[in-house]
Amino acid sequence: MSQHPVVAIDGPVGSGKSTIARRVAERIGFRYLDTGAMYRAVTLKALHSGVDMNDPQALTEVARSSDIRLDATPDGLRVVLDGGDVTEEIRSLEVTNNAYGPSQTAGVRRRMVELQRREAERGPLVAEGRDMGTVVFADAPVKFYLDASVEVRAKRRYAEHAAKGDDVTLEELRHQIELRDRRDSTRSVSPLRQAEDAIYVDTSDMGIEQVVDHLLGILREKGLLDGERAPADGASP
Repeated sequence: MSQHPVVAIDGPVGSGKSTIARRVAERIGFRYLDTGAMYRAVTLKALHSGVDMNDPQALTEVARSSDIRLDATPDGLRVVLDGGDVTEEIRSLEVTNNAYGPSQTAGVRRRMVELQRREAERGPLVAEGRDMGTVVFADAPVKFYLDASVEVRAKRRYAEHAAKGDDVTLEELRHQIELRDRRDSTRSVSPLRQAEDAIYVDTSDMGIEQVVDHLLGILREKGLLDGERAPADGASP
């Protein structure tokens, strides 16, 4: 599919895949593709447009009319929707709680896959999501599936929301994660699953740099590292 190498990273919510994918991309000089941010951008636009989140045709039209761009900046990934910076807005609880509708809509996913594959034509990528290794970049030379226990993933999400001052409990987040896991793994369109040739990594008891170093070691064995940059300071995923 793509003319440039792609490192595909999949996994459930809270597994650390976004942070890990970003760090790996920084270390090996690849671009980072946060596909979840693209679905969140569609969700945000649908919410602002008053679209019924259970209307596949309306959601597909929102996706088709959306110009979504992911720009690397010194401060991190900037998400641009129709010319406006929505990097922070797409991380709201409202978007999080409504993202399932767009993510399970076939028309939306077709549009996102098209945009994601187009990104791979621009250069090497570390792409993370839920169907990178199974659908979008099924021909990727290296695929990872990151996972962690529900309890650990809930605590990670709680820490993220607490830092932003969100009013949410650990139990609520645990319930949301369990529900999201069931939905993602049983949906009819691109269900979350580990690709047969993906390498499974449990991040429950690992810090960010431990996981990054583990993945880099595998990439090194696969011959995908031309040059590696110095690591950034790490914490837990």
